Amino acid sequence: MKTAIIQQYNIDDAGNNIVRLTKKIGKCTEDGAELVVLQELHDNLYFCQTENVDLFDLAETIPGTFTEIYGEIAERHNIVLVASLFEKRAPGIYHNTAVVFEKDGSIAGKYRKMHIPDDPAYYEKFYFTPGDIGFEPVKTSVGTLGILVCWDQWFPEAARLMALKGADLLIYPTAIGWETTDGEDEKKRQQDAWQTVQRGHAVANGLHVIAVNRVGYEPDPSGQTNGIQFWGRSFIAGPQGEIIYQSPDMEEDVKVVDIDLQRNEQVRRRWPFFRDRRIDAYHEILKRWS
Repeated sequence: MKTAIIQQYNIDDAGNNIVRLTKKIGKCTEDGAELVVLQELHDNLYFCQTENVDLFDLAETIPGTFTEIYGEIAERHNIVLVASLFEKRAPGIYHNTAVVFEKDGSIAGKYRKMHIPDDPAYYEKFYFTPGDIGFEPVKTSVGTLGILVCWDQWFPEAARLMALKGADLLIYPTAIGWETTDGEDEKKRQQDAWQTVQRGHAVANGLHVIAVNRVGYEPDPSGQTNGIQFWGRSFIAGPQGEIIYQSPDMEEDVKVVDIDLQRNEQVRRRWPFFRDRRIDAYHEILKRWS
């Protein structure tokens, strides 16, 4: 399956961001892409650096203008498209949601981010209600997609549940970067940990992992921090954790990669983790602390 990742910088102009993204999607399809994966909240700046009630106006309904735009793009290019938006579900209920579009432009399914962070410059709990759909893969014409979002990528339970429910691969639209005052050693530790934990999900579940991050510097409107330098490094890992492709740290990137999903079965035959799971002994995991 030819899979495309698009790593893009954003500015405070949604129209501009969408136009540039649309051109990149077109380039991917010229290179034969069947599945295109976009980064988290790709139409706007990462607005969660501050808590501002006016920013709820950025949210859109499903269906709505967002789904019309990206559904049309998916249909025009005959691709399965994984997109990301700030969803307005009801007054006072908003989600960080990934929407999967089928090749005919219809909505194949959606996933609402389950794990919501709350850290300096990442005040997501102010904006997003935790997802209530659960960890349900989305069935598409190119395979069954285990869609998770950003902070979800640190939790092995989320990856495992997607795999147990039949996901053919794990996909993580992402917006993560450095606080610019961090030292170089700390920056490297953070970035390495981010990639390592996701490669671990690939190994533990015998699945490909696709992580698509944004790139570029976005200032903190409040001036309380020095803003975020999104570190890019989008990547695709194989079912043994091997890096198949990795984007640069500081540049936009558009890449189509051929993924062999049949390898999942072969790897699981050699490393039968699912066979050897002690499901009779895992009840303690349901406790906050044992």
